[in-house]
Amino acid sequence: MTVTVTGRVVGCLKGIATGDAIGKQTETLLHDEVLHWYPRGIRGFEGTPGAIIPRYARNSKHEWRIGETTDDTERTLAVARAIISERNVSHSSVGREMLRCTKSVHPGVKSLWEFHQAADPTRIARNHDGCGAAIRVAPVGVFYTSNRLDDLVNGAREAAISTHGGSLAVAAAAATAAAVSAAIDEASPQQVLEFAERAAAQAESRWPGHAAPAFATAIRSVHDQLRRLPALRPVETAACCFPNQPLTIVPLALGLATVMQSAEAAILLAANIGGDSDSVASIAGGILGAMYPSTVNDHWYTVVERVNGHDLVAVANELAQLRH
Repeated sequence: MTVTVTGRVVGCLKGIATGDAIGKQTETLLHDEVLHWYPRGIRGFEGTPGAIIPRYARNSKHEWRIGETTDDTERTLAVARAIISERNVSHSSVGREMLRCTKSVHPGVKSLWEFHQAADPTRIARNHDGCGAAIRVAPVGVFYTSNRLDDLVNGAREAAISTHGGSLAVAAAAATAAAVSAAIDEASPQQVLEFAERAAAQAESRWPGHAAPAFATAIRSVHDQLRRLPALRPVETAACCFPNQPLTIVPLALGLATVMQSAEAAILLAANIGGDSDSVASIAGGILGAMYPSTVNDHWYTVVERVNGHDLVAVANELAQLRH
């Protein structure tokens, strides 16, 4: 059965949102702590959708709910709205939509806090190397086809710099946008990986940091470590590339997306590893959702829509019509 471009874009956004919500259950936990909270591991939504996730009960910042998506999905939709509205990617239109976002806006997340405190949609961040740009950049990969590498890299930076101006953050965003675009264009897993590396290398070359370029190398290194594992199990994966810093979070997501062939399986693996699990699950789920749309868990997506009301299919349909 032939899968249309629109079908792949729908799969991408569904993979992002389901990965985000499933992964949130274990975010920031070490692998051993995941097993403390979930002795049988994460197998999906662990509890009644809409109920507070037990480990977030009485959390002063936010009592996250089972099935609730995070700022990862909220800001992905903000980038999508900006592109749909303006028919291009500019940091000011992205900034305008981002100012409407409310999740994770507190001093503990400096990149978002500084942006919202400034309240200026044209603001350009000069620092921050986390993955907060990469998790929202998929709509750039939808907007531009994979024969437009320069546009993908420039667009990724425009979508990043409201909050993340560091070289590693921009490279991570460029790699993710490129991977999404290649996946929608039915590239092979190896081609997706290589295109992500090219985008990261180009971004690091154009907007270098204080250290030597490292992100493209990290993508290949993590991928190769995953390929050498006898089996992709949480404990071994956590031991070789635990996602807790810029050179492992997005590279792990890209590695899972180009070694595995199921959005559902990659999301569960990321959730059971811990660390920045929602980001890894979201990015890997989005890329694999574009490559293999039928592997997105439709039951999870039904829960996500019921809890959040994103109407992702409508957004995906609008974005897909703009792809060029």
